[in-house]
Amino acid sequence: MNSLRIILGDQLSWSISSLDECDKSTDVILMCEVWNEATYVRHHKKKIVFLFSAMRHFSKELLKAGYQVRYSELDDDDNAGSFAGEVGRCLAEQKFDKVVITQPGEFRVLEDVQSWSERFKISVDILPDTRFLCAPEEFASWAESRKQLRMEYFYREMRQRYNILMNGRDPVGGQWNYDADNRKPPKNGLDIPTTYKSEFDIITKTVSELVAKKFADHFGDIHPFHFAVTREQALIALHQFIEQRLLHFGDYQDAMLMGEPWMYHAHIGFYLNCGLLLPLECVQAAEQAYHDGRAPLNAVEGFIRQIIGWREYIRGIYWLKMPDYAQQNFFEADRALPSFYWTGETEMNCLKNCVTETRQNAYAHHIQRLMVLGNFALIAGLSPKEVNEWFLIVYADAYEWAELPNVSGMVLFADGGYLASKPYAAGGSYINKMSNYCKSCAYNVTKKNGSEACPFNYLYWDFLARNREKLASNHRIGMMYRTYDRMDEEKKQAITADSHRFLATLAL
Repeated sequence: MNSLRIILGDQLSWSISSLDECDKSTDVILMCEVWNEATYVRHHKKKIVFLFSAMRHFSKELLKAGYQVRYSELDDDDNAGSFAGEVGRCLAEQKFDKVVITQPGEFRVLEDVQSWSERFKISVDILPDTRFLCAPEEFASWAESRKQLRMEYFYREMRQRYNILMNGRDPVGGQWNYDADNRKPPKNGLDIPTTYKSEFDIITKTVSELVAKKFADHFGDIHPFHFAVTREQALIALHQFIEQRLLHFGDYQDAMLMGEPWMYHAHIGFYLNCGLLLPLECVQAAEQAYHDGRAPLNAVEGFIRQIIGWREYIRGIYWLKMPDYAQQNFFEADRALPSFYWTGETEMNCLKNCVTETRQNAYAHHIQRLMVLGNFALIAGLSPKEVNEWFLIVYADAYEWAELPNVSGMVLFADGGYLASKPYAAGGSYINKMSNYCKSCAYNVTKKNGSEACPFNYLYWDFLARNREKLASNHRIGMMYRTYDRMDEEKKQAITADSHRFLATLAL
């Protein structure tokens, strides 16, 4: 039997299940750059360059290893423009007994693949994606008996299952979670290493010219481009993080500084989510650094929790709750996304910096996404559909399985608390504490009301006031309502008036 084996752009792993039992003498591997995938949302130009270049590099490695590879470039004359179209074209030109594919990471792609058997009159084997550490069926079983799904308990079970930072059945150090130690504000004199920078080779150069021509109207800058585009490069990026930044990752993982978009973060989400790196190897590299005395426990545990805890957890939520999860809108928010999310043209310096760096790098770290860009979207009542699309477009590590639960569940509380126990809303004081953004802002973060006041300050209270009916019973924010109730009526009216005035400007 000969098989047509599909490898998608986020499946660039030698251990991908669609390569299992591949017969190099008869089977053909199909990889394709298709217009539909690059444009179903208007992805950041750097994101497209990164994925197309990584795909082309991986296909060359497969060929070198003796596999038969059929690779469709975007500008091939006969490119059908879609996954199904390219599969159909291949099946029309060559006879195969079956199609083999690893389960796609996104629901819409899986639905398409599930239609192929009837459409093309051929057997289609959809294999599990074994690169992840918790299968969707396993997560569903874990979730079935629980009234509330909390990541912390899932994370502990994953630690035990994979024996990560464990001393028998107990966590190394006596605690499961060191998050309380990982919230230090930035200080002067931090020596922040540069992020990994790869060589801009001929493949990436060719792809960048293609993207500049075909996707000129998409958001974002192509240059400078220094992402890893091969597994070898991605491993170097991982090693560089372990050796140079993991030491301080825990202490300053929530910190934000102007001109320092990378901070002490790993910047390997790009490579994990497209398959160039595997989660367990990243976790074990960090764990080994702790055992070797090269990194403290709070940093190593925090990094590991992001991968085997949060990353696996949100993927589990995605497959458990789709497709309905994409429609969640607990607060019935419907305000259009302001233009400054694209242009960066706003007097709010924190937002200006985060959008500008996003445009330049197709990257922002998790606190910039959650507590600046996301916090504003939450308290301003922006449409979850538009906010989700923006996050999916602008970040090179964004795929719907990772983006949607993070944005709808964590950022916007659009699922009403299914994923997070409270909305992550905050005023300007949090941003001021964790960054130096406020020092260069046109607004005054210490002022609570008036035209000079930081908009986060009054929008925060306005958000609580207008959503009181839905949030008053949440025990984690009850104290904030008691604080609001102690305000005099003049103060409350000023909050409402300032918020209405400011929000009206977003539509201009």
